[in-house]
Amino acid sequence: MINASCGQSWNKRLIYDVVVVGSGFSAIAVVCNLVRKLPQTASVAVIGDDPGFGRGTAYRTEMHLHRLNVPAARMSLFMDRPADFIEWLSRKDRPSRDADFASRSDYGLYVRDTLANLLRRNNERCRVDFIKAKAAGCVERYSGTLGFLLEHGGEIAGRHVVLCLGLGNAKLPVDIEGLGATMRSHVIENPWRLSWLTRVGPLDRVCILGSGLTMIDQVLALRSHGHRGRIDVLSRRGLVPHGHARDPKPPAAIEIDARGITLSRMLHGFRQQIRSGTNWRSLMDALRPKTQVLWQDLAPSERSRFLRHALPWWNIHRHRLAPAIHDEFDKLRQQGVVNFHSGYLKTLSDAGDEFCIEYRRRGSQETIALSVDWIVNCTGMERAGLVHSPLLQEMRRQGLVVADPLGLGISVDRASRTLNSTGTVQSNLYAVGALTAGQFWEITAVPDIRAQAEQVAAQIAM
Repeated sequence: MINASCGQSWNKRLIYDVVVVGSGFSAIAVVCNLVRKLPQTASVAVIGDDPGFGRGTAYRTEMHLHRLNVPAARMSLFMDRPADFIEWLSRKDRPSRDADFASRSDYGLYVRDTLANLLRRNNERCRVDFIKAKAAGCVERYSGTLGFLLEHGGEIAGRHVVLCLGLGNAKLPVDIEGLGATMRSHVIENPWRLSWLTRVGPLDRVCILGSGLTMIDQVLALRSHGHRGRIDVLSRRGLVPHGHARDPKPPAAIEIDARGITLSRMLHGFRQQIRSGTNWRSLMDALRPKTQVLWQDLAPSERSRFLRHALPWWNIHRHRLAPAIHDEFDKLRQQGVVNFHSGYLKTLSDAGDEFCIEYRRRGSQETIALSVDWIVNCTGMERAGLVHSPLLQEMRRQGLVVADPLGLGISVDRASRTLNSTGTVQSNLYAVGALTAGQFWEITAVPDIRAQAEQVAAQIAM
């Protein structure tokens, strides 16, 4: 196995059967499935510069209090081995019931161990080379391959290519260029670089922008680092994720006629079921295996309407918290440690040794001011657009990929094959994970990505 360093200079072009571009969970899921399906004569290159390959942002955390939002029984890397993660936990003396919510750090270790075990079978698998570098450019070759120019020199080409480029952290909703250097150091643009927590004083006032899952992670991380001060949370609607039930009920029985379906008709039907006694969590769980098909059957105008009006409510009901985490956070809220504000951030100014935040209260013209010591950006991950990736922008300029009309990544067909600028399906260029949200919508959780990764690997292996 080659592990090329970033400083190494290559002056030749290497051709592989498959090139996987990316180093997050989507990439590792694809590689694991390729290793299981490709013949020993095949070759795979993985291009990525993240030292925590496969763990990504979500599973790199070392804090045990950061929990998965999906029960352990549904977190296996493989569709045909549903108990794989549960069995790994047992082997590591971390026994878990199917309905338990394991730590994200444990899941990251499971992912790493699973790949390592597959790669140890040297004489029973295809060749896999890990190229530690960024792909700086892309070019089509007459040999029927797609070549990626590496930032340290050289080129890696593939007969099949799988793009597994994840999401970047969403940008702050205000400009901070005018702030002084000291105060700018108290603006945390990427909260997942957890070293900032050690700089926060025990009684410092913290304002978190955004009220989703990332906010809850950071609140609990602050508390675990000894912070006991006030935390203000500002978001447009002040909505907070719900928790999973401790004793979940089976998914509800729902029947949806997808022909000519609209959001209004679906919502009307769901409300009728809940009024008739159906548990809303059971309803959401029943929707889970149907979501991708329902999304694909919605007209483009209905998809756009969903993103404009329904998305915040979908997120807090669909992406729920582990019960213990929800209870711990709710206690902080009831104690007044965490205070919620719903409104639109207007200004962020430097008031000497503190920030002055002004926001317009939702539903009124009233302006509220807050004085705080820290600003933490928890507005979530950006939508899966092309802005965060110079490589994708270059591929778009060449007509190799096109942006999804709703700004949800790149256009792919139902088999995850990319479309070029003429709308033609490219049989040797795939995308996996968040980049394909325009086609699949629900494609950021492990159960969805593992199914997509297996399908792509099976198509390549045919």
